Amino acid sequence: MSRDTRQPPNNQRYFTVWRWHFYAGMFIAPFLIILAFTGLGMLLMSNTTGRDSDRLTVTPLQSMVQAPIANQAKNALQTLPDSTLIKYIAPRDNETVALFQVISDGHDNMVAVNPYTADIVKTTPTNTGLYNTFDSIHSDLLLGKVGDFIQEATASLTILMILTGWYLWWQKRKSVKAMLIPDDSNLKKKRSFFRTIHATLGTWISIVLLFFCISGMAWAGIWGERIIQAWSQFPAGKWGVAPMPLSIDHGQHHAGMDNANAALHVHGAASTPAATHGRVLNTGSTKEVPWVLELTPMPLSGSTKGENGIAPNIPIMIDTVDRFAREIGFEGRYQLNLPQGATGVWTISQDSMSYDMKSPTADRTVHIDRYSGKILADIRFEDYNAFGKFMAAGAAIHMGTLGLWSVLANGLFCLSVIAICVCGYVIWWQRRPRNANEIIGLNPPARGQDFSIWWPFAIPLLVVAIIFPAAIIVIMAIALLDFLVISRAHFVQKLFK
Repeated sequence: MSRDTRQPPNNQRYFTVWRWHFYAGMFIAPFLIILAFTGLGMLLMSNTTGRDSDRLTVTPLQSMVQAPIANQAKNALQTLPDSTLIKYIAPRDNETVALFQVISDGHDNMVAVNPYTADIVKTTPTNTGLYNTFDSIHSDLLLGKVGDFIQEATASLTILMILTGWYLWWQKRKSVKAMLIPDDSNLKKKRSFFRTIHATLGTWISIVLLFFCISGMAWAGIWGERIIQAWSQFPAGKWGVAPMPLSIDHGQHHAGMDNANAALHVHGAASTPAATHGRVLNTGSTKEVPWVLELTPMPLSGSTKGENGIAPNIPIMIDTVDRFAREIGFEGRYQLNLPQGATGVWTISQDSMSYDMKSPTADRTVHIDRYSGKILADIRFEDYNAFGKFMAAGAAIHMGTLGLWSVLANGLFCLSVIAICVCGYVIWWQRRPRNANEIIGLNPPARGQDFSIWWPFAIPLLVVAIIFPAAIIVIMAIALLDFLVISRAHFVQKLFK
């Protein structure tokens, strides 16, 4: 009579979930470490040197009077031949530089200017600093859309790994208190030490990690761009926008354009089509326009719409627009995008995603008609829909822009994620077979055994995977690979099973 080697149902369930957790962890842990490390790097850079050297300091003049912005812009334009001014970023405070984005024949530079003397402090290509390097790796691993998908799949599968991790640790500890507080006896054993740190620390940060995965996917190509932003478009303006000019002849210049510095407040030829959506104001990975407005149709200059704008007798120049921005409540650092084309608008924006200020509830985007000076749209945090508010606040928490406490908390969180991943690999290494013939391959839990799918737990995991499309794509790809290759090739099966 042969011996029955079948395991009790509870053990089968545990080992099945453990294997799911193991395979997900082996795939995503390297990418989680990259995400945590680059997130920590961005956190440090944004609070030291700044994203585009915007934290460079200058010595204020005794009079504390800044040079006209037009003069500062003129000097910035001289850093490139035949250059065009794209954007002005106001100084963060009285001791930091002003920034000007200028482009010329394939060159795109960010020029730091002393706002008191108008002298050039530093010139760097846009989006090329250490912060932007970390940001590019964090977002797409420098692989474009392929890397973006990998990072989105990592975040999606991390959600599944959190659920399986909760189940495994609950089966070991049987109470929430025991899951959160390490057992001294386990800490004294080498293998138990790393498992306890892995599971206990994972339990402590799991809710935060879950939140970071969801909020981080707002930037991703599938869940963010295709799903979330599509749900969250905001109307083009509070007072309506006419598609064609009703009262202004584009062939005639506005009075303010006769100013000697007129070239400083417009870029693009008159025939250049106007920007159609808010995302054109975001250069590279920067977010001058809040993500919830990126798919919003842009207002057009040259209509009779708008109200409460710049007085009709005041020339509409970069200095007068800056003065008006201060009058309507913009303080400290803010972004000023210049009009694009004949129907382009001045866009004043300030949001926490661009590190302009701390609170996401102060987000604001204002579009101004380049001819009449009237406000075409004034969109604030309270105008976002409910999901837009959640994601804007989530982005601030995710990026650590809420003050020193959030910087420290995010730094500790990044280090914890790295520690969990490293401990997971240590546990795997300690558990590997000692037999030289068996050490090849991943050596998963319950190696060599077949388990049936435990549907009561598999169903919610599949539901979560379907909500996040990148996860279901990866799961289906792995299932197809298993059916076509792994299950049919003995050597490959030995490596993975």
